[in-house]
Amino acid sequence: MAHIIVVGNEKGGAGKSTVSMHVATALARMGFKVNTLDLDLRQRSLGRYSENRTSFLSKAGLELPTPHTHDLPEIDPASLKPGENIYDHRLSAAVSRLEADSDFILIDCPGSHTRLSQVAHSLADTLITPLNDSFVDFDLLARIDPQGEKILGPSVYSEMVWNARQLRAQAGLKPIDWVVVRNRVGTQRMVNKEKMQRAIEMLSNRIGFRIAPGFSERVIFRELFPRGLTLLDLKDIGVKQLNISNIAARQELRDMMKALNLPGVEIDF
Repeated sequence: MAHIIVVGNEKGGAGKSTVSMHVATALARMGFKVNTLDLDLRQRSLGRYSENRTSFLSKAGLELPTPHTHDLPEIDPASLKPGENIYDHRLSAAVSRLEADSDFILIDCPGSHTRLSQVAHSLADTLITPLNDSFVDFDLLARIDPQGEKILGPSVYSEMVWNARQLRAQAGLKPIDWVVVRNRVGTQRMVNKEKMQRAIEMLSNRIGFRIAPGFSERVIFRELFPRGLTLLDLKDIGVKQLNISNIAARQELRDMMKALNLPGVEIDF
């Protein structure tokens, strides 16, 4: 049975699609069958990333391991029973079709609360939540006192994950392995950075998620998107020597993949 990875965070700009494409491509390069779904039906950042990759590789005459991105199937509204939600059926139909031919199904959620995102979270074996190193982003997970030292209570996104966990428990499914990935962590020692570290560790113990390192702010990610490439593809497209920033970014990807601890995955890059 396919392992379902959901990348979710209700705040835009946290790096969900960048994380999604790099995780999916890394798994494909390790020989796994990887299929992806982009639930942001309007912006489609992951879908556009995948389309850019297909176009670039075709024009360059290259064949590189690539995850396959799929659209949600259409459902005839007349086939629904009273009270049934069409988006529930579209997502469950997509997962059912892909499960038999996938080692991993990665689902990229929109940066807002939608029915599709809500249902996707209840399907997650592994939930990855990219989080910028900022109390503005932290507020999505929990309310904190003005000094940034005491957790006052969970926020809307954490409550949605709690509900998803309850649904899985009621269905007799294994618990969600929730991993919060810290993106854009500053390199310098700063008071805000240290407060964020303490706060996220406190919250991790309180509501039950693991913490993993993510990506720093780097120009390379903006440069890779139009070609649909990842850090792992650079040598394959003729980049003979990586610069220091690219090497550091590649190491960040390696550290993140290792921390995710996905089943059957041994990091080989």
